[in-house]
Amino acid sequence: MVTDGLIVHLLTAPDAAWDGLIVVAAGHRMPPWVMAGPEANANKVARPTNADVARLASVSTATVSYVLNNAAGRRISAQTREAVQRAAELLGYRPNLAARNLARGKSGVVLYIVPYVAVGDMPMQAGSRMTTELARLGLLQVQIFETEDDQHVVDAIENLDPIAVTSLFPLSAAAARAVKAAGIPNIEMGTLPALGDPHLAIGEMRVEHLVSRGHRRIAFAYTAIQRWRALGDYWIEGVLRAAKSRDLPRVAVAEVTVDNAADVVRGWVGDGVTAVCAQSDEIACLVLHGIHEAGLRCPSDLAVIGVDASPMGMVSSPPLTTVQFDPRAVADFALGALLERLGYPPPPAGEPTDIARLIVRSST
Repeated sequence: MVTDGLIVHLLTAPDAAWDGLIVVAAGHRMPPWVMAGPEANANKVARPTNADVARLASVSTATVSYVLNNAAGRRISAQTREAVQRAAELLGYRPNLAARNLARGKSGVVLYIVPYVAVGDMPMQAGSRMTTELARLGLLQVQIFETEDDQHVVDAIENLDPIAVTSLFPLSAAAARAVKAAGIPNIEMGTLPALGDPHLAIGEMRVEHLVSRGHRRIAFAYTAIQRWRALGDYWIEGVLRAAKSRDLPRVAVAEVTVDNAADVVRGWVGDGVTAVCAQSDEIACLVLHGIHEAGLRCPSDLAVIGVDASPMGMVSSPPLTTVQFDPRAVADFALGALLERLGYPPPPAGEPTDIARLIVRSST
């Protein structure tokens, strides 16, 4: 029988303890892991190799490497390329990334630093997208989670010998020094030139929405948790610039906690504030809590808008207006910058305006 251009015979194995099929390519001896019986299956099944693919496709192992690694400058016929790809698919062959990168003299590891701040699901979703796309190029993304002590990030940079580091926000001073010492690129998603200035664009989006609802006195709600303060600093700049460009009154600023939320809200409303931009959906929900505790109503007494589209915003009372990021778009911009720095052709990217959209709900 002919299957995908390869001649194969399907032979039953009547005496075998398992009643299955053995696939034999005409003129080729199949590797032991295919022919293994029940005794061999009791042990770990051997992984198909580059040599197995070469035998099945009737080519050299070098040709297999050229085809599967998309080696540039190699003249390989379409027929040979197709035969190698079909053989690899039939055998379930996947290149050994460790061996491949060892031969290249590089680790093939890209470190992805997951931030130690509350920014919704976007970092994990973007990281998942990048993991998938980098794997297509034979690169392995390793996620490192920030903690209060950044030494483990420094250790990872020094010990894993990565070819690049990606992060959502700027690295700590110690980690940045380690990257510089290693001489490798660091791609910060939040400050990519291709994205423009996300914090300014989001600030513009939020303030424009509030102004369109008739609001002019706006407040900004910070977290009281020190390690998340930097994220508030990042977002407030966009709000302040958008307010200034519209000649709005000075933006009121306060830290909001469970304990002081009602008092902060009363103070804002007493000062004539009618809308609040929070540094995250979590802080926005604290503001909503303060509104309820103060006996006020949202949005008639005080409108609230968050950022990062946390699931809790859908079930808050009232449901929260927020800004949702497109993790795929953010990841693709980061991938483009990363691959360009590493010498790979960058994938096509969209417009910076594609990275986020306003979700209007009842809180405004």
